[in-house]
Amino acid sequence: NAAYAQGGPEQAINMLNANLDLDITDYVTIGFSGLIDAVDALGGVEIEVTDSEISHLNNYQLCMAEELGVDYIPVEQRGRQLLNGMQATAYCRIRYTKGDDFRRAERQRDVLRAMMDKASGASVSTLTDMVNAVLPQVETSLNVNEILSVLGSVAGYNMVESDGFPFEGGRAGANVGSKGSCVIPNDLEENVRQLHHMLYPEESYTPSARVRQIDEEIKAQTSEYIQ
Repeated sequence: NAAYAQGGPEQAINMLNANLDLDITDYVTIGFSGLIDAVDALGGVEIEVTDSEISHLNNYQLCMAEELGVDYIPVEQRGRQLLNGMQATAYCRIRYTKGDDFRRAERQRDVLRAMMDKASGASVSTLTDMVNAVLPQVETSLNVNEILSVLGSVAGYNMVESDGFPFEGGRAGANVGSKGSCVIPNDLEENVRQLHHMLYPEESYTPSARVRQIDEEIKAQTSEYIQ
């Protein structure tokens, strides 16, 4: 988040590549309004909503509705249900229930998975309409032809993993002086090794000297704050 805020998607990509031994070259970034339109273009997404999430979901809807000058439909019951674009985007923003920001990131992945499931059964014309609706609100390194070429194969996509990083069991949280609340890898080198095993299971991998150096720097800056 800090890298994106300071330097946009390019700096966020550079940060990921440096810390995780990756070679990301392209990106797609979209704002709240674009996510709302994308979900609506798909006809909504099915999400399991709990009692503890309802009030926060509706509060975020109210804030966005006031900012955008539109109406919203409150969510009134728990359980698995079809959420429209405003409701799904508000759901993504909830961070005040058990799990805090980790659970918020998980909610965002849940919505992305639900969108993938819905898109896999949609027609190319529906997906094209969705792209046309949200493209003005998207910043990406891809051109329109590249995006449209992907749509024809989206039915074959399968999201097989959904996890946070650092991985559960390999992270800690602490207030690190002036940096404030931080998520800290217990061992960045091991987390990166696990990430590469997940992404490229058939390839052997040894973390680079750069990752090992960053790991040491993280430990030096945070060890006194971790209980």
